[in-house]
Amino acid sequence: MTKIKIALVQNVPSFNAVKSLERVLRLVEEAVLRGADLVALPEMFYHPFELDRFKELAPLCEQVKAAFSAIAGKHKIHLCCGTFVIPCGGGKLENGGFLFGPSGECLLSYKKNHLFDVTYGGMDVRESSVFTPGNEIACVNTDLGSIGIAVCYDIRFPELFRKLTFLGAELVLVPSVFNQVSGPAHWHLLTKMRAVDNQFFLAGISQGRNIESAYQAYGHSTVVSPWGETLAEAGEGEEIIYADIDGSLINEIRQKLPLLKHRREELYKLGNGE
Repeated sequence: MTKIKIALVQNVPSFNAVKSLERVLRLVEEAVLRGADLVALPEMFYHPFELDRFKELAPLCEQVKAAFSAIAGKHKIHLCCGTFVIPCGGGKLENGGFLFGPSGECLLSYKKNHLFDVTYGGMDVRESSVFTPGNEIACVNTDLGSIGIAVCYDIRFPELFRKLTFLGAELVLVPSVFNQVSGPAHWHLLTKMRAVDNQFFLAGISQGRNIESAYQAYGHSTVVSPWGETLAEAGEGEEIIYADIDGSLINEIRQKLPLLKHRREELYKLGNGE
């Protein structure tokens, strides 16, 4: 992996998806002016995380995809467009997105594999009432290095991230919208532990907090090193954060603390029908 400058765009989406898209494109332009090689956006970057509104956003899919392809190609950057509503046939929808390369080409498509169906802290969220889960783990080799992508709730499943490690991921991007209940309790813990467990860089990109939304985003987008060091962190509002990533740190840490070489697969297998 090369030395790169990453920008995480923590925007506060409005309830007008088209205006949110226009705002995000301006923020991407700002990140480019600041020298970002890779720009990453949050989960559902164009609307607060309110499930009852998402179905009406499906017709925007091709417009959104074309806009991000164009801006990546214009500025010769890599761009992870967060997630948005993607029709997948038969009236079904997916929560997913794309990684675009510096020619505007789609390098990788990814879908949220684990859907957020929970009841706690005064919330009753059933993401499966709107979306169909993905069934693939997403990683691709790029000119910047090997990049893996997972989405929000996926971060709670360490097996997925270990698979990304075996696929060669050096940087994992996690577009997310943690909330004001789970965010303070688990966001920093999970982003750090996934990076430390697998000894790669991790960037968690969140929506900023829209106080008018029924679902209050936590914010706190962050970049974490393979050693668990926080390289950059946002607050709860709209901002762009930047971090310089040196890929040589991955091999350095894996040599000093060879966790992956010390794994004992024979101990981890379940048997007897377990």
